[in-house]
Amino acid sequence: MAIEPTADWPGPRRPPAAFRSASNEAVERYADIDAVMARASGENFPVALGVLPRRLRSHLEAIYGYARLVDNLGDEYGGDRTAALDWLEQQIDGLYAGAPRHEVFRRLAATVEAFDIPRTPFDALLAANRLDQTKTGYTDWDELLGYCALSANPVGHLVLAVFEASTPQRRADSDAVCSGLQVLEHLQDVGEDAAAGRIYLPAEDMARFGCTPDDLLAPVAGEPLRRLVAFECDRTRELLGSGRALVASLRGFGRLAITGFVSGGLAGLDAIEAAGFEVLSATRSAGAGRLLRRSLPLYLGAVLKRGPA
Repeated sequence: MAIEPTADWPGPRRPPAAFRSASNEAVERYADIDAVMARASGENFPVALGVLPRRLRSHLEAIYGYARLVDNLGDEYGGDRTAALDWLEQQIDGLYAGAPRHEVFRRLAATVEAFDIPRTPFDALLAANRLDQTKTGYTDWDELLGYCALSANPVGHLVLAVFEASTPQRRADSDAVCSGLQVLEHLQDVGEDAAAGRIYLPAEDMARFGCTPDDLLAPVAGEPLRRLVAFECDRTRELLGSGRALVASLRGFGRLAITGFVSGGLAGLDAIEAAGFEVLSATRSAGAGRLLRRSLPLYLGAVLKRGPA
């Protein structure tokens, strides 16, 4: 099943005739598996909790490897990023043709086969990064959430598949959580994104709080930006609130893992709030203490069928 084309994303691009094998080799060198996986420790949430069985960890790590690689190619690759994403699409084609070539996709093949995963979520993540090559801003909150539906929500669907826990309601709750995690990342990276020419804060909200694009490039966040970030944090916390029902609906290792994802998001928001919503001078990461303070009540509340997220 393919993602439907939209006005912003006309559909998959096929590799151009001039995309030579030398270009492929440069991308493959950049996409070194060890370099990709080394980024896991910097995420807002535990990518694969150490207490999970090795089998489950390997599947979650395979999913992370793909998601991290597509983001790296779309955001950081120093060469032709559109061509690099074309290369990535070729790798997806190979995966679903039963002949994965790159190590990231060879690892992913076992997960796809074990849980009969369609290519839809992988195409969606690729589409989000294609969109990033041309789209530099978002008009309002709904448009931003539309982007999150491509850039983040498919990861939740993949995780639910690994835990064999996918239902319509869980997918809906997961979508809210994943969108919240994506917006949190945008809030943490306001200055970095602006320097790269992208603004993920909705233009409508920026106007409401009197915040200009130049404000996002300052060394320290001024009052208008801080008030705007506080407003977006409240919205994000509401999205992550869907995690309480999601965690409560799960059992076993699935509950434990999703607790880690949701708690990581909430703890990240706590860190931004503790810094007075100042997001330009440093990256406001959750930290182990905040993560623990969020994880315990969320997990135990699900076990006891009570307790706030």
